[in-house]
Amino acid sequence: MSKTMNRWLVGLCVAALGAVYADRPNVIMIFADDLGPEMLGCYGQKIVKTPHIDRLAAEGIKFTNYYGGTFCAPSRWTLLTGMHDGRMGGWKQTQAGLPIERDAGRITEEEYRKRMEEIKASADPITPNEVMLGQIGQQAGYKTAQVGKLDRGFLTWHERVKRHGWDHYVGYYDHVRCHGYYPPYLWRNGERFELEGNPLSNCGKMSEEGNEPVGSGGKTYSQNIFIEEVLRYIRENKDHPFFLYHPTQLPHGPVAIPELHPDFADDPRLSLSEKKYASMVKMLDDHVGLIMAELKKQGLDDKTLVFFASDNGHATYYNHGNESLNTLFAKQLKPDGTKTNLTDDKWRLSEFEDVFNGAGGRAGQKRSGFQGGIQCPLIVRWPGKIKAGGATALLSAHYDFMATIADVMGVPVPKGKDSISYLPTLLGQEQRQKHDYVIVGTRMRTMGSGAVIDKDGWKVIEVGPAHKPSYQLYNILKDNNEYYNLEDQHPEKTEALANILKREIDSERPDLVAGPNP
Repeated sequence: MSKTMNRWLVGLCVAALGAVYADRPNVIMIFADDLGPEMLGCYGQKIVKTPHIDRLAAEGIKFTNYYGGTFCAPSRWTLLTGMHDGRMGGWKQTQAGLPIERDAGRITEEEYRKRMEEIKASADPITPNEVMLGQIGQQAGYKTAQVGKLDRGFLTWHERVKRHGWDHYVGYYDHVRCHGYYPPYLWRNGERFELEGNPLSNCGKMSEEGNEPVGSGGKTYSQNIFIEEVLRYIRENKDHPFFLYHPTQLPHGPVAIPELHPDFADDPRLSLSEKKYASMVKMLDDHVGLIMAELKKQGLDDKTLVFFASDNGHATYYNHGNESLNTLFAKQLKPDGTKTNLTDDKWRLSEFEDVFNGAGGRAGQKRSGFQGGIQCPLIVRWPGKIKAGGATALLSAHYDFMATIADVMGVPVPKGKDSISYLPTLLGQEQRQKHDYVIVGTRMRTMGSGAVIDKDGWKVIEVGPAHKPSYQLYNILKDNNEYYNLEDQHPEKTEALANILKREIDSERPDLVAGPNP
């Protein structure tokens, strides 16, 4: 074949590929960590201004009946698998913290390698026919990347991240190391790279009280590495469709920030830890602004579908008095030392001393099956496709993201997934396929356990000890803050939903027995 003919065929293939990709946008998912909806201005935050995230909502659509998990690892599992986290494996995370043991000199390199092999051998297996989130993009011909808090939790490694479908990645393998913002090293595509001025094996993890001096812990802040990587990836892949998943650490605590934001440095309403926390939320918003500005700069603004969500409900890694609100929640104590309960005096940030009101009056917070622990923000922007300034109460969850982007990218939704595409709602079309209910499964019992929410707004939550559980009933469309347990008024509804919850917890994975996937 002549060189001229060869160049002609290559040009024809490129043109054909361009036609195929013409109507398919780039996809970016920004996944915040422990961010309650009310920490965003568009959901009601008063102290911390979040103009860039608010602009996403003003130019897109905001979800008001959207659910994650109770805790970081299972919530990421449900996003990456397209299954609700009550399914088998949803709470089977690897043991974390081993790299810190090695880095601190508490175990030898030989012991580290031995124990790491044991962790790999005992990890929940990924079967050959299982389709993970990143693979959706790969099947559609997208370039795929993950930047930040890698994997579904808690400890991962190169081969496992690649199996999830990520062509390129940068971040933490270990979620315990993520609790510090000054890691001595991170990972890029299986290669370790060092960070300047970060000597601490625990990555500069702060105390629960968060009273350490601003900027302590190290010199190189992990989130600055991540935003630089995200922006570089956008620039380098502007001529090919890409799927970029950015699971950021922000604003997970303990609180740490290189410097206080000017908005809060002299705010008399805030303690030092609250100033740090507010600055972390502000940095998250600023980073969203940098991403959107880069899209515009590269001519990709109208060609990119941007999602913003958080893994679970609000978490209080800051304190207003002598003890952190997170510690009080774990003990189920009010600031005056009195005990709360699960009936008429639930643990609510709005009734304590949370200056931010990050849970917005909801009962519970992260690790709770009440609304404060599982209801999450979701904002989606796609210029020219999604009508600006919209809001929807469509019942949806993290596991719906897989089917949604499969629809967007033009590939089949994998068989047997719990995921339902909400693309029709995004486009202002009739949402014909809807959930009868969504499931949030949890093995934590700090304040309530697993929950089921149905399409009519009825919610059953399991409470009490594991050996003798009981169930409460709420209508979250009328009582989202869960003040009124309606179990006695509607025993049949309580029993019906409780039976669904019991059936779904530790249930089989239909996607693994549904036959070969594409």
